[in-house]
Amino acid sequence: MLLTPRTKPSRPKSVRIAVAVLAATTSAALLAASAPQPAAPLGIGDRLFPHLGNPGYDVTSYDIAFTYHGDNSKPLDALTKIDARVTAPLERVNLDFTHGKVRSVEVNGAAADFTTAGEDLVVTPHARVQPGERLRIAVRHTSDPVSRDVEGGWVRTGDGLAMANQADVAHRVFPCNDHPADKAQFTFRVTAPKGLTAVANGLPLAEERRADTTTWAYRTRHPMATELAQVSIGRSTVLHRTGPYRLPVRDVVPTKDRKQLEPWLKKTPDQISWMEDKVGRYPFETYGVLVADARTGFELETQTLSLFEKELFTRPEFPEWYVESIMVHELAHQWFGDSVSPATWSDLWLNEGHATWYEALYAEEKARQPLEKRMRYAYRLSDSWRAAGGPPAAPKGPRPGEKISIFRPVVYDGSALVLYALRQEIGRSDFEAVERAWVHTYRDGNATTADFVRLASEVSGRNLDGFFDAWLYGAKTPPMPGHPDWTSTPPEKKAASGKK
Repeated sequence: MLLTPRTKPSRPKSVRIAVAVLAATTSAALLAASAPQPAAPLGIGDRLFPHLGNPGYDVTSYDIAFTYHGDNSKPLDALTKIDARVTAPLERVNLDFTHGKVRSVEVNGAAADFTTAGEDLVVTPHARVQPGERLRIAVRHTSDPVSRDVEGGWVRTGDGLAMANQADVAHRVFPCNDHPADKAQFTFRVTAPKGLTAVANGLPLAEERRADTTTWAYRTRHPMATELAQVSIGRSTVLHRTGPYRLPVRDVVPTKDRKQLEPWLKKTPDQISWMEDKVGRYPFETYGVLVADARTGFELETQTLSLFEKELFTRPEFPEWYVESIMVHELAHQWFGDSVSPATWSDLWLNEGHATWYEALYAEEKARQPLEKRMRYAYRLSDSWRAAGGPPAAPKGPRPGEKISIFRPVVYDGSALVLYALRQEIGRSDFEAVERAWVHTYRDGNATTADFVRLASEVSGRNLDGFFDAWLYGAKTPPMPGHPDWTSTPPEKKAASGKK
């Protein structure tokens, strides 16, 4: 995710825990009481979002059907099917879901009782499920695109809908295990009135036309976190082109804006080639740009189909190099954040720091925007960013009612600064080897900050624990290797100067 600058200030809408251990711990606590306990919201213990995700099972796949009735102010009808593997004995199964009406639930083909607790849908099978069993859950529900209290989930566009589920609002769209630690395969089936087009993550499976409606089906070939799900419905045109190694590239744009946007869209194949030169082959089955006629305040790395505001490409004050670098930011996320997903939300710096790094590197190489100048500026502000948002790998929690507020400057340029310091410390060759090894070793999985520290130490042949401890967890920014003259403005002096 990357915030979009505004001409006038506006409120920004702004990103594998040890699941088995946490699940076993939580399940043991649940089973300790002999009498049945009341339904309660659960979580897997994420430091920033403690009630996000659910213990006791691992989702292997989602099959989600939406029926859109042509009015983006009305709920969609939906059926979410979840295939999961049980990892601990469960009398109840908690799913993350809210902001929709549940009509029925089935577990393994039989009707099941259900209730709600907090933002959880709590399902009671007829019998306790045991570790190793397959769990098949089918939930008939509505999915409401209208929200007055939470930002994200469905985004209403000028002609339909799109999704923006980061950081933890996928469960306002469909029932799920809403934490990036539990990645799964996805199938989407979308029915919409004639004249509209639906597109989702992955590749098309089928398209069935009827007199008044069309149903599209899409499926991912790689596991995906719930926050990265994407469904677009609108008066759209799907444009096809070919990327490196014959990669299918498809862009989804408002039909009326097709010609205006084409000069930007045709840049994508070369941008993919540039990223592949840096870190290796593109990790998924397709890529493309989804342009939404909406004011979101951000761009978003939804897997295989990145979401962009239309005005990013139409505002005249944005120079060409800047727009291209933002496109590369979201593209870089396909490796860093999508393919290699964070194990916890405290590992967010690995997503945004890397995407910002390649955004800045692209601007340097393609538009002569010096990386060192940007990093020196970030260094000057780094102490203030750390004071406001915490250090990169131990960010402060979100503000009340603003969960997406974890996307602060410290996880963008403040974390790219850590990567710059690492390159200064171990040299360009070893740094580039670390980057390639990272996306190769943890492809299609989850990884932690500790994993990155360990890998960097192995590749460079040095113990980097002390270096990373200072740069990732320190309240103050350490000295920059190779630049002893760089200084960071203390927070109190920055405030006194009136700078923002």
